[in-house]
Amino acid sequence: MRIGVFVCHCGLNIARVVDVKELVEYAKTIDGVVHAEDIDYACSDSGQEEILNAIKEKNLDAFVVAACSPKLHEPTFRRVAIRAGLNPYMVEIANIREQCSWVHQAKPKAALAKAKDLIRMAVAKARTNRPLERRKAEIERSVAVIGGGVAGIEAALTLADSGIKVYLIEKNPTIGGHMATLNEVFPTNDCSICILAPKMSDVWNHENIEVITNAEIDEINGSVGNFRIKVIKHPRYVDESKCKGCIDDCSSVCPVEIPNEFDYGIGVRKAIYIPIPQSTPLYAAIDWEHCIGCRLCEKACQPKAVDFSQQPETLEIKAGAIIVATGYKIFDARRKTEYGYGRFKNVITTIELERLLSASGPTMGRLLRPSDSTVPKRIAFIQCVGSRDEKTNKYCSRVCCMVSLKNAYAIKERYHDAEITIFYIDIRAFGRMYEEFYRRVQEAGVRFIRGKVGEIIENENGNLIVSYESTLEGEVREEEFDLVVLSIGIEGNRDVATKLGLGIGEDGFFEVAHPKLRPAETNVKGIFLAGCASGPRDIQDSVASAGLAAAKAAQLVLTGETEFDPYNAYVDEEKCIGCRICEKVCEFNAVTVDRKAKINPNACAMCGICVAACPADAIDMGFFSDEGIKAMIDALGEEKNADPLALAFACWYCSYGAADLAGTTKVQYEPNVRIIRVLCSGRVDPEWVLRALARGIDGVIIAGCRLGECHFKYGNYKAKDRFEALKEALKEVGIEPERVRCIWHSAGEAEGIANDFNEFVEELKKLKS
Repeated sequence: MRIGVFVCHCGLNIARVVDVKELVEYAKTIDGVVHAEDIDYACSDSGQEEILNAIKEKNLDAFVVAACSPKLHEPTFRRVAIRAGLNPYMVEIANIREQCSWVHQAKPKAALAKAKDLIRMAVAKARTNRPLERRKAEIERSVAVIGGGVAGIEAALTLADSGIKVYLIEKNPTIGGHMATLNEVFPTNDCSICILAPKMSDVWNHENIEVITNAEIDEINGSVGNFRIKVIKHPRYVDESKCKGCIDDCSSVCPVEIPNEFDYGIGVRKAIYIPIPQSTPLYAAIDWEHCIGCRLCEKACQPKAVDFSQQPETLEIKAGAIIVATGYKIFDARRKTEYGYGRFKNVITTIELERLLSASGPTMGRLLRPSDSTVPKRIAFIQCVGSRDEKTNKYCSRVCCMVSLKNAYAIKERYHDAEITIFYIDIRAFGRMYEEFYRRVQEAGVRFIRGKVGEIIENENGNLIVSYESTLEGEVREEEFDLVVLSIGIEGNRDVATKLGLGIGEDGFFEVAHPKLRPAETNVKGIFLAGCASGPRDIQDSVASAGLAAAKAAQLVLTGETEFDPYNAYVDEEKCIGCRICEKVCEFNAVTVDRKAKINPNACAMCGICVAACPADAIDMGFFSDEGIKAMIDALGEEKNADPLALAFACWYCSYGAADLAGTTKVQYEPNVRIIRVLCSGRVDPEWVLRALARGIDGVIIAGCRLGECHFKYGNYKAKDRFEALKEALKEVGIEPERVRCIWHSAGEAEGIANDFNEFVEELKKLKS
């Protein structure tokens, strides 16, 4: 086989740390390599042309690109192969940027040695590669949108207007999300519900949209083009065909009063209720958890809409793509105990203030102190509560500064004599017209103090003493206020993460495929992110991201069919002994056994669990073949360029992504670890681990998704059980079980995986001493 190697400078991203010329000369010495050269930017048009021309001129059968992560440009170089007349699966990527030069910047010699190993391993696998064909499957011409906030609404309307069937799934009795409860929106100070309500109505009445409220996702199966979603629609105990939305008759007789979650606890509602005046759909719902079963509402309802016989309903939805628009959770200010929220009545949050200022809120828009219902004159806002804080959330929630500015301005407009002070670390007015709005608030007489509030103490009269350090003056001071408003941050809403098989970042939000180039995509093909699902956003950015997610989903489903990479498992019937182990371990019903095992390629999830479990080695995978992985292990063992030398098998969707993110964020770790990607940790065969140890590799890491968050649902649990058993077996034969370690990380845990790599290297050093 004639193999070419192309080493990318990537400007100075690689070349600043690694001697590219030496890598090229080294590549020429590897068995099977007939051509090697360096390229300034391999992914550029000119770089691709250089590779294409070399393939033709040197008559290459396969080639290796030593450059950035395969997550970024593997499809790019596969297209080059196709243009050159090669099968696209004759391409290998040696990841010498994210997992080499970027994470070992201070150790160029070690980085060079690691880059040589990665190239040698990639060439070894290229020698085993065979031409493969992609499978095609029809795509359901429908999209499921999970979450009915403004992002979900925008995505649903965009798709529906394109002629695509949309299922909009919302857990609450009404769509609208957090935006529906806001008073005004910045920087124009428009009425929030006035903007949103028409869109809510459009969604409800659109012929291509089926709105499913009071529902939750129970289970998601299938893959891109053919997702199967099981939805539990909880009963309203109200017949929607009869309910007229005339809530007063039924709610007025209800004896139950509980805090209203749509007023964030500062108002009350009955057990039978309509969440907000503009609820869509405008049907009542009964809160069964608090209903006492008196049936007075049933008697009072003239249309006879109350129906206590309703039961939960299971719906089966088929969708070609999924958009996750699950929004955010509000930071619980009780976690900042020094501010007294939950103990002091006159300490409230910005989201509670929104409801107090809203005409549809519990006070009909009047700003009243919770303790005595008087209008506060001296009001303090405290910024960054639950954001930019090492003890809670390190990230900036982006919207909090503008929320406080907006509300301070609204209060000034209504109560001209109000004395308002905003305590801030930095004011972040990042959007168009935001800085101008900030100046307008200053001109309105709002006082800004750059300082950190240390503590709040309550007086006997309910007033609050705020102790703060003025960072501009370098003094600690105290001031008295009638009302304190905590500008709380937002947190990721990851309720459906496990069911979707999506990774969660260290900040708690869903992880995107690439933060700059693929901000709406996930590592699971066919699942897209909109709004605050992938990070803090204001309304404008949420709507924009929803449009992008909708465009990506439409691009997918309107093609009518999708192609699958040839990663599925298949059976060599001559080797199969009919033991049925594969059938037992497959959780996706892809395996049937009639004397010999057969795997349905359209049902195969491509996790590889059955491949690793087969005792006769009768099952293999296409691109991630057993032969190819073993060749990489053997190639690593040929030269020992690190002491100790560790090998990590990293799952493609999470741990490999975490290692990539360590590079992107320049998290440094010891250069002793070499990574082989696998689709799932469940694919890792104990035989590979034993082979690595036998080849002189000092230790092996199996790196998978966090337990409970596996893209393949069960793969990491299978791996965990498998390698716990292997470690016991190693102990029996006198090999230290510490040489094998399982670690579990989401794609966003760059520091976490780097720390685990460092700890493992230190453990191996101790074993050698």
